Amino acid sequence: MKMRTDLDLLGEYAHGSEKAFAALVARHLDLVYSAAMRQVRSSQLAEDIAQSVFTDLARNVHQLKPDTVLAAWLYQVTRRTALNVSRSEGRRLAREQIAVELADMNATSSDWTQIEPWLDEAMETLEEPDRAAILLRYFENKSLRDVGETLGVGEDAAQKRVSRAVERLREFFSKRNVTIGASGLAVLISANAVQAAPVGLIGTISTAVALIGTTFQTSTAIAATKTIAMTTIQKTLIVTLIAIATGVGIYEAQRASNLQKEIQSLQEQSPLAGQIQELKRGSEDSARQLAALREENERLNRNTSELLKLRGEIGRLRKDSLELAQLKTGGQAENNPAAAAMKLWLARVKQLKQRLEESPDQRIPELQFLKEQDWLNATKGELDTEKDYRRAMSAIRQAAESRFGDLLQPALKKYIEANEGRFPTDMNQLQPYFKTPVGEAVLDRYEILPAEILRSIKVGGDWVITQKAPVDEDYDSRMGMGPNGWGSSGGSGAWSNNNDPLIDAYKSLSAVRNNYKAEHKGNDSAELSQLQPYLKTPQQQAALEKLMQAEEKTKAKLKNEAE
Repeated sequence: MKMRTDLDLLGEYAHGSEKAFAALVARHLDLVYSAAMRQVRSSQLAEDIAQSVFTDLARNVHQLKPDTVLAAWLYQVTRRTALNVSRSEGRRLAREQIAVELADMNATSSDWTQIEPWLDEAMETLEEPDRAAILLRYFENKSLRDVGETLGVGEDAAQKRVSRAVERLREFFSKRNVTIGASGLAVLISANAVQAAPVGLIGTISTAVALIGTTFQTSTAIAATKTIAMTTIQKTLIVTLIAIATGVGIYEAQRASNLQKEIQSLQEQSPLAGQIQELKRGSEDSARQLAALREENERLNRNTSELLKLRGEIGRLRKDSLELAQLKTGGQAENNPAAAAMKLWLARVKQLKQRLEESPDQRIPELQFLKEQDWLNATKGELDTEKDYRRAMSAIRQAAESRFGDLLQPALKKYIEANEGRFPTDMNQLQPYFKTPVGEAVLDRYEILPAEILRSIKVGGDWVITQKAPVDEDYDSRMGMGPNGWGSSGGSGAWSNNNDPLIDAYKSLSAVRNNYKAEHKGNDSAELSQLQPYLKTPQQQAALEKLMQAEEKTKAKLKNEAE
């Protein structure tokens, strides 16, 4: 079944489908919330802005043109709303100060935190078609085919438009001393530009818009729903639902009762049948909303314990943020041993980042996937000697490769499922299966080898994905990924079989094994002799003979050892 487009859902909402609007909110809320957060740096204000944007969408649904790209429309409305909020709240200076503090804590020029403060201003410099292409491709992670269909162009034209827009963004950042390649910029935007909105915000917005929807059906209800549409009052309503179950029921019941009295009054005073019918519909809507709100209230009551846990976690995070701010400004460090220790720890993180900047041969492209916690984990020990630095740099590389592994494993599974159980023969074959785009520089560090080469890593199947070579053979671990998961082994022994003469023989038989599996419903447990009928070239024949000879030698050796 083909997924409904944004315009399909807008059309359904225009004809009264609240579920269609809820689907639109769920589809685009993360984009709107993230854009708002970059502007105002406040989760509460970002939630208010998100509600305001979707309220505007509900009110203007009939004015949207048929060729509207909804993601671009929402992004522009979010930016305008956020700028107005920033000016009225006087938050521009605070946002700039936070951006400076974040920049001080980062050492790499390609880091996301260097790009984030400028991203929305950079997007504003793009022409509308180019901006829409970037939003669809990297903010919403759509394929080039989907981008082309949405913009009404072919896939090749969509690719050119996206590439042109990325290059213009790169030029924008370059003028502000943020140097990064076009592919790296695309990866960073795709991985970081959209973050998950707070849990429950979808329901909050959908409820608000559903209540606003009644204004399009009856003039009598306009005054009441305008009040409900205000984002701050809407928040208060939701909190009240959690705390006082009966409050909403009383309010809605009273509203329904007032409508019924108004209907009776009109019936007695005037034969205005049209108005009476409108009021009746308003009363029915109120009854339906009352039932929906009661149901929502019951759900919220069931989640009260979870809400309390979340509040506790928020309190803890706020406390941690305050302590971190004090550490950055030197507050209370002299009298607090724990704060002093944390300050030294952050200093080690900065030392390690600086050392990597000064040693490009120790860097790997997977470092772009790291989180701040990874840097802290890698610098738990002291950085006094050269061995300390080698150990820490190896640890941060392993953390980066693990982050990449979290992206690679789902992509590998999707490829195997889409290709009848066959393992890829080239890393570039996995590119379309990544949830977010991965640059060629990352993929070039890995190769596909026979599982026999990495005997200590059991991940299923005949083949594994592993790094081509270590940066530091004495410290770096070797990763192996297969159909059933991935693992790693450390030390120089993990790399000792890189020159195994049987590797080329195994690789030569890759296509042969895939053909065997295709005819045996994915079964890859064939003996070497069973592959004979599938050989097509002299090279494959020679490879099979070499492997069979090696297998015979191994069996003979094991037999002698047993005797």
